This record gives sequence, C-alpha cells and structure tokens, in this order.
Amino acid sequence: MTDEKKLDELLPPPGMFGALSPSYRLKRRQRRLIEQIQRSRTGDHRVPTWVLALILAVLLGGWLTLILLS
Repeated sequence: MTDEKKLDELLPPPGMFGALSPSYRLKRRQRRLIEQIQRSRTGDHRVPTWVLALILAVLLGGWLTLILLS
C-alpha cells in the first residue's frame, strides 16, 4: 500500500458530515486497534505489567483491610 493510499484512508469522506460516516469511523477504529496491537507486540511498555499488578493488589488489599477492620 502506498503512502498516498494510507493518507487517503485517514481523511474523512467529503461532505459536511463525512467524519460521522459509519464506514469511516470503522476504518479509523480498525487502524487504531492495529497500531495498538503492533505497539504492544514490540514490548515497549511504559509501565511493566508486574508493576500494574502489584499496584492493583495493594489497592485491593488496602480496600479489603479497611472494610474488614471497620
């Protein structure tokens, strides 16, 4: 696919409500999902998954402690 073709897909269809077109919105959503999956596959995460899991565990543990001790 050429660069011009890619740019054409990202532009909304002509007309006053072109950006609200269901087919255009679907294409944009698919493009964003594909880009997100490609970023995820590279492993270039800003915060490692284990850190997020640890934060979640601490928050849930604190919440449960607060409920059980009050």
